[in-house]
Amino acid sequence: MKTIRFIAAAALAALCAAAAAQEYPSKTVRVIVPYPAGGIVDIVARVITEKIASAPAWKEPIIIEAKPGAQSNLGTELVAKAAPDGYTWLATGPAILSNPGIFKDLKWGVDDFQGVGIAVWNQNVAVVPVSSPAKTMKEFVALARQKPGKLNYGNPGTGSSNHLSTELFMQVADIKMTAVGYKGQPPAIPDLLNGLLDFKIVALGLAVPHIKAGKLRPLAVFTHERVSELPDVPTISEAGYPGAALIPWYGIYVPAATPKPIVARINAEINKALVLPDVKERMIKAGSLAGPAKSPEEIQALMKSDAEKWARVVKAAGIKPQ
Repeated sequence: MKTIRFIAAAALAALCAAAAAQEYPSKTVRVIVPYPAGGIVDIVARVITEKIASAPAWKEPIIIEAKPGAQSNLGTELVAKAAPDGYTWLATGPAILSNPGIFKDLKWGVDDFQGVGIAVWNQNVAVVPVSSPAKTMKEFVALARQKPGKLNYGNPGTGSSNHLSTELFMQVADIKMTAVGYKGQPPAIPDLLNGLLDFKIVALGLAVPHIKAGKLRPLAVFTHERVSELPDVPTISEAGYPGAALIPWYGIYVPAATPKPIVARINAEINKALVLPDVKERMIKAGSLAGPAKSPEEIQALMKSDAEKWARVVKAAGIKPQ
């Protein structure tokens, strides 16, 4: 009898989930961005959700709520604890994958989330001041090896993708540099321009105007392929350091227990938006590359593999839980 009741309960749960998916969405969806309004994650989330909300088949508003604090952990925890009904999403960057290895006593983990869309891949570029003697990445590495720990780099925040990408590059290139902390990427730009910083991995959108003005020198782009804005600049793999080519991405997530039919619906709508020409263009202007479309299963596998890679970077760099 217990087996029969279990099967009946499971069948009822499946029917309820299917019914909920058919009615979904029936009210406003909240998208939590665990960073200040106006930043790259906020911009990316708005580009995607504006297209979804305006689609004839959606019929419900989608609102963006900035919930910054505690290195993005505050907003991330809010979504982890939200009802798994498809009405609370999280738009965030690699911190969701790396923070569990950096911060102790977190009340959430990667397993608390289901990925429903890859919004964009970061497009970053390694730059040096034009006063630097290094003209290529190999030359910069040789310079850093001559002066172990003497050269510095801009760190926009512990555990940020730019910080961890720099740590990984140093591990692969077998060099040591000294971190100089900043509250985000933009405040570091003036120090790069005047030569107070020796090196920085910078968002493409921030760096390109200064590169084209001849004020910064690009050494390599941290992308899978060369970028149209800097066609003569090699990728980090082409520059000789393929092991450093762990490209960060921004994703959209829901609580892990969200019914699969609702997950599939959200995933389908995000993927439809990613292929629209104006979405791709707006993402490029923001310094990122839209998509490509991936299934929830593919996103989940990527989450797992990248979380393991970032954990290895954190451990090798000796970044202690805070």
